[in-house]
Amino acid sequence: MLDTVQPAAAGLLEARGVRQAFPRPAGGEAVVLDNVDIALHEGEIVGLLGRSGCGKSTLLRIIAGLIHPSAGEIDYEGKPLHGPAEGIAMVFQTFALFPWLSVLENAEIGLEARGMPEPETRRRALQAIDLIGLDGYESAYPRELSGGMRQRVGFARALVVEPKVLLMDEPFSALDVLTAETLRTDFLDLWIEKRMPMKTVLLVTHNIEEAVFMCDRILILTSNPGQIIGEIKVPFAHPRNRLDPAFRQLVDDIYGRMTARPATTPGGVAKTPALGLFDKLPRVSINRLSGLMETVAAAPYSGQADLPAIAAALQLEVDDLFPIAEALQLMGFAELALGDIKLTPAGRQFAVADTQTRKRVFAEHLMRSIPLAAHVRRVLDERPGHRAPRLRFETEIEDHLSEEEAQETLRAVISWGRYAELFSYDDEAEMFSLENPAA
Repeated sequence: MLDTVQPAAAGLLEARGVRQAFPRPAGGEAVVLDNVDIALHEGEIVGLLGRSGCGKSTLLRIIAGLIHPSAGEIDYEGKPLHGPAEGIAMVFQTFALFPWLSVLENAEIGLEARGMPEPETRRRALQAIDLIGLDGYESAYPRELSGGMRQRVGFARALVVEPKVLLMDEPFSALDVLTAETLRTDFLDLWIEKRMPMKTVLLVTHNIEEAVFMCDRILILTSNPGQIIGEIKVPFAHPRNRLDPAFRQLVDDIYGRMTARPATTPGGVAKTPALGLFDKLPRVSINRLSGLMETVAAAPYSGQADLPAIAAALQLEVDDLFPIAEALQLMGFAELALGDIKLTPAGRQFAVADTQTRKRVFAEHLMRSIPLAAHVRRVLDERPGHRAPRLRFETEIEDHLSEEEAQETLRAVISWGRYAELFSYDDEAEMFSLENPAA
């Protein structure tokens, strides 16, 4: 089921050698996507699965013709794509409706922009509204609709142009669990019954279960830079049963693939490479780190848990769970192996310890495993006044990371360093100090 990446066969839409990079303020460039190949074929829903920051949405906008890539090309129906093309439509994560327009007017607006005659515009819009289950709401305004209904308007607006390719950028993530499930099921029913105009769908998601539930193929996109590291063919017919052991096993396999690192021990345990001084850090709160260790340490897991089971129990998405698990791995409190998380002896000790013991253990691991935290403490120790401005470290980090990544990384170190009592930080003065350090 889990295949290595194969050369993309010719399809309705193809992305070849796509690269996207942006200049850094201090020089050089931040590479978001590198050498990405995708082929979309008729009759399939393809999932693009990856975590926040891996370039999924950027790739989707390149395919839509909204962004010109730094390198590579997009071919649509055998011709190079330069800018937005008729036959390609997108559904966004946020509802993106015009609040001053009615449901009908929101659905019509794309056709009006193309200069379509009013009678045909009205006919198509009413047809799309009826298809997506909003008949009777034509005169309603977005403020009168629930989140699920507003997203249905977004679908209607995309379908009204009768696209051959539908791009969906996490279209269910802004909805509550029950509404999202209803909308997914309704969409699949229409797709299976061939009642929608498109020939292929590309779904961007970070929800593994959603990808397995909806897609025929799943492409896994890794980060820094975004590259496709695997293709997974989903062998189940629709409708799919989430409780089927084979379904659960595939979800578990994908968790394992997404948490795997390039090098592993013979037992499948992911090795944690030495962290560099200016490597990006996940911004995760101490409460979440502590909470996951406590949960895994307690019954029924007793120190080792299946990541999908933990995600379901704690109602966490991939973007929520993976950064916590990876931060624990970076600091030596847990190991990730084949889709499982296993606490190390230090993780078990932390989970059952009192507050002061937790702080001591956390400080030891922070100084040993996170070079940037040790660097901040060392600079403060060496300065006569034991003080240093935030800008002193911010400038260093931004030479190696994007501005956003640098800010996230520095905030993570501040949070963890405060908890461990390695240093203090005055947010108003933007100043690090050793005013109340641990002895």
